[in-house]
Order: sequence, then structure tokens, then C-alpha cells
Amino acid sequence: MTFLFTINLLMKKHRLQLDDLDHLAINLSGASLGDNDLLHHIMHQIENNRRPPNKIKFEITETAAISNLHDASLFINTLREFGCQFALDDFGSGLSSFAYLKNLAVSTLKIDGLFVKDILNNRIDGAMVKSINEIGHVMGLKTIAEFVESDAIKERLTNIGVDYAQGYGIGKPEPIDSILVELSMLQAEACDEN
Repeated sequence: MTFLFTINLLMKKHRLQLDDLDHLAINLSGASLGDNDLLHHIMHQIENNRRPPNKIKFEITETAAISNLHDASLFINTLREFGCQFALDDFGSGLSSFAYLKNLAVSTLKIDGLFVKDILNNRIDGAMVKSINEIGHVMGLKTIAEFVESDAIKERLTNIGVDYAQGYGIGKPEPIDSILVELSMLQAEACDEN
């Protein structure tokens, strides 16, 4: 529950900058999906602290969701009613990915980087990425490709129609507080120019 305390502090400290962000992504472990105390704590924080739940996107791995399908569905459906978003991470790595996808109320599919990293040299990986992207779009989901390490991979993904890219070719991970401070400085500069 420490991470929610951290998120609350960030949201208080950087409220104006959060308006310019689409969302904050928070990775959850498989064990979190069955933790009713955590679920109730998140619901309580949303209700009592007036934090914009649509700015929170929880990421769960496909493997964790499939191994805890009932708990995952309950957790996802409950917090979606509060306005939170969900992404299914590492999609395509499970044995029955598509069979389970229709039972999870997620808004985003993150295409497993194992398929993405060799997309330029492996036709099968290219076909897998294209297939996952198309299924996601048919279901009304946004898609994110992981492990995007070069402009050439990014261009191939753009041609396929993948919505977003994530990886060192896009940018290296940074602490959220650093990003929000930088955004604050950019907002101040924009105000000074006006």
C-alpha cells in the first residue's frame, strides 16, 4: 500500500501537471489481484481523496490475469466502475491468450516485447504483432508495443497500426517525480510566453 501513498503524494504535489498527462501506469503483481484489502484501500483512496481515477491505469500481466482469472476479473471490473483503466501486459506470451482476452475488461493491450524486438527479421513475429494489434482494435482496445529499440522497429509498428510504442528507442525510464517537475517547468515557460 506504500505505492498508493506515493501516488497520492504525487497527485497532491503535481495536480496541475497531471491534467496534462493521459495517465499514470502502475504495475500490479498477480498476488495483488486477489488482495481484497488492497482493492478496498484503492476504492477508499479514490472516494475520499478526490483523485481522478481515469488518470490511473493499472497494468497486469497476461500470465497473472489468466492464473487468477476470477480474482482478476473482479478486481478489474470493480475498479473500472470507479473509472480506473487497465492494461493487459505482455500479451501473447500465454498459451491461450485470445481465449481469455474476451473475458477481461481491459482498455489496452501491451504486445509482448518478445514478438516486437525481432519484428524486422522474423516474419512470424511480424505476423503475431499484426494479429494481436488487429484483434485489439476489433475489440476497441488501444495497443502498445513493448521493446521498441530503434526507429526502424517504430516505423514498422506505425505501418502495422500499433497505437503506442514503449522502449529505449522511445525513451529510457525516469522517475515520475522527475517527469512531473520537468512538465511543471514547461508549463511555467508556456505561461511566461503568453
